[in-house]
Order: sequence, then C-alpha cells, then structure tokens
Amino acid sequence: MTQAEKFKRPVICFIDTSGAYCGMGAEERGQGEAIARNLMVMSALRIPIVSIVIGEGGSGGALALGVANKVLMQEHAIFSVSSPEAAASILWKDGTKAKEAAEALKLTAQDLMRLGVIDEIIPEPLGGAHSDLESTYNKVDHYLERNLKSLIEQDVDELVQARYEKFRAMGQTG
Repeated sequence: MTQAEKFKRPVICFIDTSGAYCGMGAEERGQGEAIARNLMVMSALRIPIVSIVIGEGGSGGALALGVANKVLMQEHAIFSVSSPEAAASILWKDGTKAKEAAEALKLTAQDLMRLGVIDEIIPEPLGGAHSDLESTYNKVDHYLERNLKSLIEQDVDELVQARYEKFRAMGQTG
C-alpha cells in the first residue's frame, strides 16, 4: 500500500475473509499487531482507497481492509467484526444463538448502509453473485470505476480528511 502511495496509484481491496485463527499462536506471531498497523497505515494513505466486500468479511482483518474512502458491498455479502457463531459464543456462551447474534451484529449490506459503514450496495443477479459471474464482474467493475473516478478528482488533503470524517461519523443514525 505504501508503494501504491509512492507511485500515486489507488488501493483496491476485495474483502472475503471469514476471520483469522484466534489462538495464542496467532497472537504470538503478531496477528493483532499486523491488523493494528494496517489500520494505521491505511487511515493515513494519501491516495484513493476503495474496498469491496464480496463475500464474508467477518474479522478484525476484514475490518482493517475496510479503511477506505469508499466501501462497496455486494448485496448478499456480510461484514462484521466477528462471525455470528463467534459473537454468540462471546455474548451468550452459546454458539447455537448465532441467529440472534447475526441480528445484533447488523452485518447485512442493508443494515450497514443505514449505519453509514458502507457507501453503496452492488446488486447481485438472481441466485447470487456466483450464479452469473459475467454479470457480477460487470457490476463490480462499473461501481469500482465510477467510485475511483470521483476519488481521483479530489484534492489529496480533502481525500484524507474525508476518510477521517467518514469513520468518525459511522454509526451515528440520528
């Protein structure tokens, strides 16, 4: 990402990760620090960043890739700090309450749009993105191109400030 910045190229992230292994070994190898460093670097980049949630974004690592000027999300994708099963285990000590956890997490594209976490929902073909790959590709390409064009035209200082303000305002619905 810092090389992209050096050469004044935008960063494009495709988010589709169910989450990293959460165990002592992962932390010993610096998983949490790597996520924190990524958040810090992306928040300060002086180039346009567009992230697209294309499947399951269910972890701190997925959230770290979402520090973007524009976050787009496919209609049937999910995006959250943890999977519903993990959240149910944490909140209720009962993994079978995943449905309740999913509702509490507000992880659907429609919920996240209302909360200001994402900027646009990319419609999917009937049956989901995998049912018509060409149509899916064309829609993602269209949304990505349109958003990149608008970001590239912005002043660099305004771009960074807008990214900062976007994250400060997230979740404020009233």
